[in-house]
Amino acid sequence: MPPNRKYFPSKTIPMRAQPKAALARRTGQCAGKIVAPGCVNRAMKPNLAFQAGPFALILWVVGAGAGIGGPPAEPIEIGVQPQFVIDDYIVDNRWSLKPKKEEVIRAFHAPTKDPANPVIPDGAGYATAVRDADTGKFRLWYQTHRAVMKGGEEGNAYAVAYAESNDGVEWTRPNVGLYEWKGSKENNIVWPGIRGARASGPQILQLPERDRHGYRYVLTYRTGGAKKGENGIRLVGSADGIHWDEKGDMLIAELPSDTLNSLVHDPMRGEYVLYVRPKDRYLIGQEGFLDSGESRRVARMASRELWTKWRGSPQTILIPDELDVAKGFNRFYGMHTRWHAGIYWGCLWPFKLNSDIVTELAWSRDGIEFERLPTRPRLLELGAEGAWDDGMVFGSADWVEVGDEWWFFYAGSDGPHESRDRNTAIGIAKVRKEGLISMRGPPGGGVVCTRQLRWPGGRLVINADAHEGEVQVRVSGDRRKALPGFDYADGQRFTGDNVAHEVTWKDQSMDSLKGQVIRLEFMLKNADLYTFRAAAD
Repeated sequence: MPPNRKYFPSKTIPMRAQPKAALARRTGQCAGKIVAPGCVNRAMKPNLAFQAGPFALILWVVGAGAGIGGPPAEPIEIGVQPQFVIDDYIVDNRWSLKPKKEEVIRAFHAPTKDPANPVIPDGAGYATAVRDADTGKFRLWYQTHRAVMKGGEEGNAYAVAYAESNDGVEWTRPNVGLYEWKGSKENNIVWPGIRGARASGPQILQLPERDRHGYRYVLTYRTGGAKKGENGIRLVGSADGIHWDEKGDMLIAELPSDTLNSLVHDPMRGEYVLYVRPKDRYLIGQEGFLDSGESRRVARMASRELWTKWRGSPQTILIPDELDVAKGFNRFYGMHTRWHAGIYWGCLWPFKLNSDIVTELAWSRDGIEFERLPTRPRLLELGAEGAWDDGMVFGSADWVEVGDEWWFFYAGSDGPHESRDRNTAIGIAKVRKEGLISMRGPPGGGVVCTRQLRWPGGRLVINADAHEGEVQVRVSGDRRKALPGFDYADGQRFTGDNVAHEVTWKDQSMDSLKGQVIRLEFMLKNADLYTFRAAAD
């Protein structure tokens, strides 16, 4: 075992992320960087030392949430999407072969900031990025601002700007010549908001074709300063991402939620979900906190239809807890969110009033009860003192898959929230594809056993790192009796590092189990399991 890795038996600690949230569980801290398909550059992989403090090994907690309203119905129909082992939704049990000395743990892997950062300097705020499936070009929309005088006081005007890149690192800001900004149309402003009033907090939406209304791109943003009844969270569409259709621009929530309001489509539930501040009732003009309350929380709205005026009041779902308060982060500035593979992935922005903003990971199976890691490791930490991002970091959940990596684009600031004398810019942080959290087996070995699954057919593919150990897989029935020809001894040991390794057995094929109810048992020795999936031939 490498001298810098330590393994500890699990303990029980009473801890909740927030009153209704499922209990969080155990994790660790490490990071890695994939540079070629199925291969890891070891020189770029940070030390895996675990120590006291915010990046310590995190203890499992009993009662951890297993998914939507408790454990899922078994057998689970897994389809062909990746199955993440970040919680107990798909996992039935896990145990060590030497329980008095070591345990199977959950490990957190923070994205690594790119040395080329900032890739878009000067005046670039909240970012939302996509990669064109046809051309491979990276396209990015971001919030920008300029100083203006409002009512005799200095304020800001906001608009959406555009940049593009062939490789995601070297960016150009094309002169589109559409709107006057800072006294000229020689700029990359593509949308100033309805009636030119304001466009802040942009997010390109991932939508089913039926809800695109003929547009290739649909953007959600917030406006203010327009006519009465027009201010709030809006949608606008575009055929090319440059020219946006003001005639089709629609208000969906008349809510003064002054942050990035994140909208996602949940295809499993057939609904749209919007994460906002509860500004319909808190901090809306009252004097003093006794009456105004606090709006910097995460609240949720939902609608079956997208292009309509959403009904109801946002319900608060995330409030800073004792662990946040102990670190001085007693506000949430917002949560950029996406839905992927049955999971809501949230880039949560804890806020230390009135200075630092960082990014942490939150996730949910139902979009209501979000889990967080107990010691609150940073998804994106502030830069070193004097760095371009040493004041605030706003992570975007719109990661872009590039080869065997996920690229997170984020906005950073070189000053705290309270300072007007600060610059904003955009950087990249990279992590292994599907690699934010893994199940890690100790040197003496441990097992991760799934719930009952209905195998859809095809090959078994795993995303795993066993370059210092090994992974073996057994296929068993309901009572965990190995199926003939699918025991550990019948299969091939995996000792490499690959985001898509096919697991095989000597005389059997996973495709022969199509339609059958099975369990998968992963025996991990000094190895990390990130995901598994069924892959069609």
